[in-house]
Amino acid sequence: MRLALFDLDHTLLPLDSDHAWGEFTVRIGWRDAAEFGRANDRFYQAYKDGTLDIHEYVRFATGAVRERGMAQAQAAHERFMAEVIRPAITDPARALVRAHQAAGDTVVIVTATNEFVTRPIARAFGVDELIAIDLATGPDGAITGDIRGIPSFRQGKVLRVEQWLADRGLRWSDLQHTTFYSDSPNDLPLLEKVHEPVATNPDERLSAVARERGWRILQLFE
Repeated sequence: MRLALFDLDHTLLPLDSDHAWGEFTVRIGWRDAAEFGRANDRFYQAYKDGTLDIHEYVRFATGAVRERGMAQAQAAHERFMAEVIRPAITDPARALVRAHQAAGDTVVIVTATNEFVTRPIARAFGVDELIAIDLATGPDGAITGDIRGIPSFRQGKVLRVEQWLADRGLRWSDLQHTTFYSDSPNDLPLLEKVHEPVATNPDERLSAVARERGWRILQLFE
């Protein structure tokens, strides 16, 4: 197997889908703009700084879905896809994914954003395999705000990919070639694990690491 792994936010998308979903819930009247915006921006900054408490953030990020219920949330997400996500998908990003698929690589999106937000986005890229934050549900099937299993965040991305491989009877050593595209130093554990790390639309910190280590730097967006 040849494996092509992609981060999602600011890698394949020129935005943060979790942050954008939060702003969208404000726009449709589900959240107070000032209060929610301050908290959403605080969490986003913590993510960029590498100090995010992922459990606290997921409880916050799933608040609107939990309060409104899945039926309303899914209807709102369809609007979110149409109005925010699909217009943001660029031809170069779509072409990169398709090039790996055409080469016979198994393509997997590995993201620290939760599965509710990202599953439809993966489908929009034509990607079936998604490793995202799995959301715990109660006896009634409703999202609780907790994370189920290991969060796909920082070192957790490595562990979740290893779980994904184990489910298929595979280990890292069984793979012919592995590539991982990411913009963020939060993803250094997985970037360091693969054969070909690609710093994609990287921030200054990841750019510096990539230059020092001779990693390829790719700019998909302006």
